[in-house]
Amino acid sequence: MKILITGASGLIGKALQKSFTEKGYEMLLASRGEPKDANQIKWSADTGFEDADLPRLEVLDAVIHLAGENIGGGLRWSEEKKKAIRDSRVFGTRTMIEAFARLEKKPKVFISGSAVGFYGDRGDQEMTETSPAGDTFLAGVCKEWEAESRRAEDMGIRTVLLRTGIVLSKDGGALATMLTPFKLGVGGVVGSGKQWMSWVSLDDVVGIVNYALENESLRGAVNVTSPNPATNEVFTKTLGSVLYRPTILPLPEFAVNLVFGEMGDALLLDSTRVVPKRLADAGYQFQYTELKSALEHAVK
Repeated sequence: MKILITGASGLIGKALQKSFTEKGYEMLLASRGEPKDANQIKWSADTGFEDADLPRLEVLDAVIHLAGENIGGGLRWSEEKKKAIRDSRVFGTRTMIEAFARLEKKPKVFISGSAVGFYGDRGDQEMTETSPAGDTFLAGVCKEWEAESRRAEDMGIRTVLLRTGIVLSKDGGALATMLTPFKLGVGGVVGSGKQWMSWVSLDDVVGIVNYALENESLRGAVNVTSPNPATNEVFTKTLGSVLYRPTILPLPEFAVNLVFGEMGDALLLDSTRVVPKRLADAGYQFQYTELKSALEHAVK
């Protein structure tokens, strides 16, 4: 199988490269800079591919599109940061779709990133893939992002949208950020602690992408989350238990708002209770369904 990956240097992209190498797949990695070797191709969210490189896309079986501005980092979202978050996803996907339109032989499957942020802040409601989009900034970004991705379906390309939750890995993402304060014994419940966190092990993200590549019946939005989301309070206590550290220093909601503003609401306080109905219906077998074992594996 020949696969193009954008966002290949990110947490998920690196894990996929390892998996695909083990499977003997050929990979073409999109790079913003000048390619350093034969398995790289120049691409940017702003300008897409260079015309001379389009023939290299004609031989692809699949495209996995993960590129996008990091939604974390820094203390607050400036208007410039929010624009970069949106544009990198919406316009970046648009350049990909425009490249597909120019190919005589199109890839069989397009697997595009999205996020559980699609659902917004929904309290205790259980979200499946048929639930409507929320009304937050990130929900709006995901809605536009997915709309661009779905244009591939109109070209006859099977399209899978990965609505990914909090990926558990010590090497990046939200958990990696949490580990230092928790290991120092200063971790604690955020806000009320009642907000739901939809998590997934990195191993299962890789497993789900491989499953999506290999199962032609899977298409459309797919919730890439464990079947068992947890409240922030449960997540906090479980992580503390796994690390053998106390979790007695809470971070009140007013402090989150004061320090992080809108970003704090989106990443720390919004409640999104998501279940992977389409994966369950399709028969995917999760490697980690319970939070404690997933965390133990992630931090070892």
